[in-house]
Amino acid sequence: MNVHSIDDGFTPAECSAIVNAVASAPAREALLVGQNRDHNLRRAKLVWLDEIDGMAWVMERLIDVVRTSNRNWFDFDLREFAESPQVASYDATDGGHFTWHSDIGDGPMAQKRKLTLVAQLSKPGSYDGGDLEVMPGTHIIAANRTQGSITIFPSFHLHQVTPVSRGTRHSLTVWAHGPKFR
Repeated sequence: MNVHSIDDGFTPAECSAIVNAVASAPAREALLVGQNRDHNLRRAKLVWLDEIDGMAWVMERLIDVVRTSNRNWFDFDLREFAESPQVASYDATDGGHFTWHSDIGDGPMAQKRKLTLVAQLSKPGSYDGGDLEVMPGTHIIAANRTQGSITIFPSFHLHQVTPVSRGTRHSLTVWAHGPKFR
């Protein structure tokens, strides 16, 4: 039940294509489960990929990654992708961050989240801070910052994005869903 990383989930050119596609789409303020806003907990902008034409290939790639990762590492009962992939932008100008949290919650979709996938879209040297950290137990694992890498972990693990102090961090997140954990 640990953290799994794939170094080359997307190529740098594919990462740039995703970031460029969402740049022209209207971004929304990132909210918490239940559509609550708390800038002390989370500050980012979001764009959902299902609202952008020509991005179906991204979901196809993510489905393949989930299929392989779940078979090799997690063996969860997964049934669907009930939420669209989202691209988050954490910008230093407004202190972009997301404090420690779990992706499982009381919302109708959040209660069925089983695997969280986060793809690194930015070049690692283009921003400071903004580290994705996952706490699967008593220790903290820093996610791979290589552009195109994908970090996969059970959605019940605590994780955070540390404050961005320079530049902008772009990442892609999607959840694989299944029956609630018992």
